[in-house]
Amino acid sequence: MAQTYTIRKATIADVKDIYTLLRGYAEQGVLLGRSLSDLYDQIRDFYVAVDEAGGRMLGICGLHICWEGFAEIRSLAVTAEAKGLGIGRALVEACQNEAIELGSTHLFVLTYVPDFFKTLAFEPVDKAVLPHKVWRDCINCVKFPDCDEESLIKVL
Repeated sequence: MAQTYTIRKATIADVKDIYTLLRGYAEQGVLLGRSLSDLYDQIRDFYVAVDEAGGRMLGICGLHICWEGFAEIRSLAVTAEAKGLGIGRALVEACQNEAIELGSTHLFVLTYVPDFFKTLAFEPVDKAVLPHKVWRDCINCVKFPDCDEESLIKVL
């Protein structure tokens, strides 16, 4: 029997589970970790996928508005046992729909898994196209200026 899940906006009660999921990926070096403080500050940015049977968190994704017309997909993570169920796609689509509702014209991502985003019609783009992202967030990253993430963008 297939696992069923619900995509919904995150709540304050989800923060510790979001933190734990992100921390696991950050420890593997495939995602930037976030502090609890940052997660509480940015809780409105997140969607979560929750198992309908047990209420357990299966995945998360954030939408961050960067600048006029530009929104970013952030912190997409799915639990190991929930991979392959379409949860990542559903989370990105929820963020994309909100970006459109808010008036964004472009959705971008910096990622170590570009092939996943290419299946969702994102296309590679030079980071120079994203100066607000680079100077607002990337400049504070431990990997700056030698970022090895790939940047992709989608016109909405």
